[in-house]
Amino acid sequence: MTTKSLFIAEKPSVAQQFADALKISGSRKDGYIENDNYIVTWCVGHLVAMSYPEVYDPSLKRWSFDSIPFIPEEYKYEVIPAVKKQFDIVSRLLNRDDVETIYVCTDSGREGEYIYRLVDSLAGVPDTKNKKRVWIDSQTEEEILRGIREAKDLSEYDNLSCSAYLRAKEDYLMGINFSRALTLKYSYPVKNYLGVDKCVIAVGRVMTCVLGMVVRREREIRDFNSTPFYRVVASVGKKASEEDDTKLFDAEWRCVEGSKYYGNPGLYKDNGFLKKEDAEALIKSLEDPKPVTLKIKSLSKKTEKKNPPMLYNLAELQNDCSRLFKISPSETLNIVQELYEKKLVTYPRTDARVLSTAIAKVIDKNLSGLTSYPGLGQYAKFVVDKGGHKNISKSKYVNDKMITDHYAIIPTGQGLGQLGKLSDIQSKVYDLIVRRFLSIFFPPATYKKISMSLERNTEEFQANFKVLENPGYLKIADPKFGQKNKSAEEGTDQNQDGADQEASEDVMSYVAGLKKGDVLKGLGFSVKEGKTNPPKRYTSGSMILAMENAGQLIEDEELREQIKGSGIGTSATRDSIITKLVSNKYITLNKKTQVLAPTFLGEIIYDVVQYSINDLLRADLTASWEKGLSYVAEGTITEDEYMVKLKGYVVKYTNAVKQVRNQNQMHLVFDKTKPYYTKK
Repeated sequence: MTTKSLFIAEKPSVAQQFADALKISGSRKDGYIENDNYIVTWCVGHLVAMSYPEVYDPSLKRWSFDSIPFIPEEYKYEVIPAVKKQFDIVSRLLNRDDVETIYVCTDSGREGEYIYRLVDSLAGVPDTKNKKRVWIDSQTEEEILRGIREAKDLSEYDNLSCSAYLRAKEDYLMGINFSRALTLKYSYPVKNYLGVDKCVIAVGRVMTCVLGMVVRREREIRDFNSTPFYRVVASVGKKASEEDDTKLFDAEWRCVEGSKYYGNPGLYKDNGFLKKEDAEALIKSLEDPKPVTLKIKSLSKKTEKKNPPMLYNLAELQNDCSRLFKISPSETLNIVQELYEKKLVTYPRTDARVLSTAIAKVIDKNLSGLTSYPGLGQYAKFVVDKGGHKNISKSKYVNDKMITDHYAIIPTGQGLGQLGKLSDIQSKVYDLIVRRFLSIFFPPATYKKISMSLERNTEEFQANFKVLENPGYLKIADPKFGQKNKSAEEGTDQNQDGADQEASEDVMSYVAGLKKGDVLKGLGFSVKEGKTNPPKRYTSGSMILAMENAGQLIEDEELREQIKGSGIGTSATRDSIITKLVSNKYITLNKKTQVLAPTFLGEIIYDVVQYSINDLLRADLTASWEKGLSYVAEGTITEDEYMVKLKGYVVKYTNAVKQVRNQNQMHLVFDKTKPYYTKK
């Protein structure tokens, strides 16, 4: 009997890419493609899911305290009804007698591993078959064939599989037990107040933590009291010895040691006052004696470099697309997934922002392919012609230690024939990825920077100037470069403390010629009014970044270091968490601005959790669970060790909610104008 190799992908479109790479010319059948040597089939995302509690016991369909905590000894799984037909096709193919080798080609990551392992388990595929794992970073023909050629035994990914199963069990156990416990205990007063017939308090390991971040930020904004402040600004002219009274620049007062206001409780920071009259009193003292002059106390000149940013991972790309194009993280992921399937970019669900040593050695292929990309091809050609890519492996943009599953998202340099078929937003996202990639092969942008302090009586004023000397990578990274003035290119914001001033070449030239001890004209003083602003609401993009960098939200330094690099959720799931919170009506997403805000119901859910299982709101705990899963994937801890902790946690907090006595139960006191509620 002639044996065949079976390739199983995650989607039909990806399966077609494998069929094309393998030169399978056989006809496409119902659910698979086959020729004399190969069979290619596909899942349609998940084909198998975890069974609900009532599958274990019909009585568990009714929610009651008697049935929780619910922790099965053995977990049950079932085929998702909507995709049963494809599961049956895949199951039959996997078990065919003539199939000797199975190549697992689902997405190269934890979720892709889980998708196949569930199918393998329910289909009862015997271990006697040769199972190989294809791990690829793009869907180019070259990369697909390399992945097949270098495929490892599936067993080498058993730890990753364990991690995937544990993640699902964790979400299942916390979701079912905590949602049931909180709903049974607290839904009555909530639905009474809301005037609804039914209220399920849905919580989850990641979802509830993100809700907490949104609610806390909203309450910070709501409780924020703006503080007015008053700064003193001097208009500075040329040297006192010159007759020209042209204004050169502004200098801002700073309260330094030696100032008569040093240590004054009426100060705002070190550069302003809480009362306008104090600022005006300072001006009055500065205007005497005449003429008003300011002496240069110190002056420094230096060249400042700004290096190209790190490459895109999914979170950074989602943030930029939210900010620039006002599209949600889910939309960004869908777009970059389509670009991936069109062979235009590498694997999107990555947390890495660097390249691997292996890809760095052949990066000239990506660059060469981009030489025909309209608008930017000239830059790719310049890099190739000058050999600007040859030392990239020695740069910070290549680091194998910073890569877990996949390197950063970069253009493959292939598939450019597809560009004309892309939508406008797809083209913009692709262009963003290309610009970020090409930037790393160009020199830093350089700025001429001058910092100056000036004396008047016992007081000191400061002024900073910054001018772009050489744009370096900026001319590639910024599509609008050259259409804006230099200050815009530099991101100058003169409303910020100590911001660098915009200055013409003539002014910069004059200032550069000054030295310590020079005396300049004081052309007048003024009060600059301002006020403190509340923190900004999260946008969909900034929330994705906050989830990725959850460790930074932890105050305890030792704990922060312990879970360094661990975030809330994963690159593959963060967008879906936001989507779920919106669909549950716990938060709103403004599609025009991408700003997130909690709903009234969301705040109620937050407070219920705050007074019962407040651990679910803690970023450090959620991130530490994720860190634990990565330890399982690495083989540092075992599946059993993780499950012991998980079971103990679920039992402890489920029972804690159950044991709340009626007389101590939370009574809800609502204020519609300020939607909190508290314990009576």
